[in-house]
Amino acid sequence: MAAAGAVKEWARHWQYAELPDLDLLRARYVRHTFPRHSHEGYVLGSVTQGIEDVGLPDGTVHAGPGSVVMINPEVPHTARAGVPDGWVYATLYPSARVVNDIAADLTSLRGTVGFARTSVVDPQAARLIAEVHRAAEEGNALAADSVLRVLVACLLDSHGTVLPSRAPRAAGSRDAARARAALEERMERPPTLEALASELGTSPFALLRAFRKQYGMPPHTWLTDARVRRARRMLDEGTAPAEAATAVGFTDQPHLNRHFTRIVGVPPGAYRRERAGTYKTGPGSPP
Repeated sequence: MAAAGAVKEWARHWQYAELPDLDLLRARYVRHTFPRHSHEGYVLGSVTQGIEDVGLPDGTVHAGPGSVVMINPEVPHTARAGVPDGWVYATLYPSARVVNDIAADLTSLRGTVGFARTSVVDPQAARLIAEVHRAAEEGNALAADSVLRVLVACLLDSHGTVLPSRAPRAAGSRDAARARAALEERMERPPTLEALASELGTSPFALLRAFRKQYGMPPHTWLTDARVRRARRMLDEGTAPAEAATAVGFTDQPHLNRHFTRIVGVPPGAYRRERAGTYKTGPGSPP
């Protein structure tokens, strides 16, 4: 229970049916911290109040009002409040297909595109992110789609680049990729680090170092993130949280609730209700 006078947290993480390759999050976080995780698609976020500290492989970004944070697919990162009152932001999660289709249509970039900078002060782009949210919340599909494309094109024009191939070449990278595939396949009952290293013909510490270098986090952290991703897909398909928890290898629904809320920013029940189109305003909801 929050103390009297404490700033309340709220969040809405949802998907607009007319734009199925885009997730939207609007939230205020104060005590909530996002553990190290990554996304299959892109992150385009705009802080409107406070400061968000985003921890990235090359350091921490302090994002304030008017700034735009751009995170490429599979880049591990954390997030937390940079000031006592937390931060308020609007974030778009376009799929890789959406961003690369826009790049192919409107830019000279070819291959898998990304953003060369993680954070920029760009009030115009920040305004466009807010406009996408506003249009989606008003049910204006034409405006939401149009503004999203203008936003992505502008950011790619100013900060776009072609991402390097992540194909593993060194023996350690190949071991990390094989370990990742094994964990994905045996998510419900994963092996120990020692057993996995033995299967791959390497040592536990060598595998741990290689996995960290390749994916930016140790295997157990990556596995928790992967479990939450798979649980999200199951919830999208209508699976009950308790069933999803067991299917992805969490011991019970409370474990799913805890990890899901930390990584996604909302509890799995609220996330599933949004997908079912039953979102309602109320205590703890966005204003």
